[in-house]
Amino acid sequence: MNAKATKKAPAAKTTKSAKATKPATEKKPAAEKKPKAKKEPKPKKPSALDAAAKVLGEVGAPMNCQEMIQAMAAKGYWTSPGGQTPHATLYSAILREINVKGKDARFVKTERGKFALKA
Repeated sequence: MNAKATKKAPAAKTTKSAKATKPATEKKPAAEKKPKAKKEPKPKKPSALDAAAKVLGEVGAPMNCQEMIQAMAAKGYWTSPGGQTPHATLYSAILREINVKGKDARFVKTERGKFALKA
């Protein structure tokens, strides 16, 4: 078996032509920016935890989360932004604070489902 090996001729190398340079253009002066007038900061709304601590401080007795939510709404401290179970959210937030902060937490669990302000 006599097979002829065929070789391809090397491709001719092409040189890239020099890129055309753009003529230098004069930069336009940047428009002067006017400083924005500072707005007065909005008063910060209390969180559900802050409002719950305030309610528990006023009442002075242990409450469950549904009672706290109703009291916060009645006194205008905090209203739910539209959630269907704000009491469950408050419950988990209070438990999270107790677990994370430990002795420094504002709340203490008195009995099943009820919390009081730490003395």
